[in-house]
Amino acid sequence: MAAVSLSVSTVKPLGDRVFVKVSASEEKTAGGIFLPDTAKEKPQVGEVAAVGPGRRNDDGSRQEMEVKIGDKVLYSKYAGTDIKLGTEEYVLLSEKDILAIVV
Repeated sequence: MAAVSLSVSTVKPLGDRVFVKVSASEEKTAGGIFLPDTAKEKPQVGEVAAVGPGRRNDDGSRQEMEVKIGDKVLYSKYAGTDIKLGTEEYVLLSEKDILAIVV
């Protein structure tokens, strides 16, 4: 998986792509032990920042996206492309890599 650093203000996904702001990773374990940066796991939860127009069907129409801006989602661990905008971290995913909407 590639990591990209961009210096733009907005990103508009194409097709069935979703732009997700990554949630902060856990700083300590459930038992209270603080984790060093090298031991932290990549978070799998984030908030949808932008969505594409949807995938094209065989007849040329667009299939509506199941997620919308502001949804908190759970996505596959090794999916997507990591993108850094300023100090914020994002992941650009295909909609099929989103496992669930977290309520």
